[in-house]
Amino acid sequence: MTFKQKIHEYYVQLVQDKIDAFSDMITALTEDSKNDAKGSAGDKHETALSMMHIEQEKITHKLKEVLAQKAILDKINAEKTNTNISLGSLVKANGIYLYLSAALPKITIEGINVIALSPQSPLGNKLMGNQAGFTFEINGTKYTIENVE
Repeated sequence: MTFKQKIHEYYVQLVQDKIDAFSDMITALTEDSKNDAKGSAGDKHETALSMMHIEQEKITHKLKEVLAQKAILDKINAEKTNTNISLGSLVKANGIYLYLSAALPKITIEGINVIALSPQSPLGNKLMGNQAGFTFEINGTKYTIENVE
């Protein structure tokens, strides 16, 4: 398995774990609201149900975001390498590894830090379509693309 494939697999697992956690939370809140409906009465009951419903809506929104990230990762073929930077490219610029996929947390694979960024981000947008050797500047920092996988 290549370094890029390991990065991709790690992010796929990370996103799947979040999906599972949010789904479990929604299920638990649904069960809690059913159980609460059986035993409570009055204003306290109404408030508790409202709070559970609000929390469920928040978690559902987060779940939708994570499902969108998974959809982006599912589009990527980690075995494919390009000379031009596109979705799924692993780019080394200024000694930093950047994985063009979705905005996800920084990870460490084989002792190397990797930052996942969206092609729509300012840095991702500058990278798209370019090749190794390309130099550009963002916010006063000069970047040189060293390698593209």
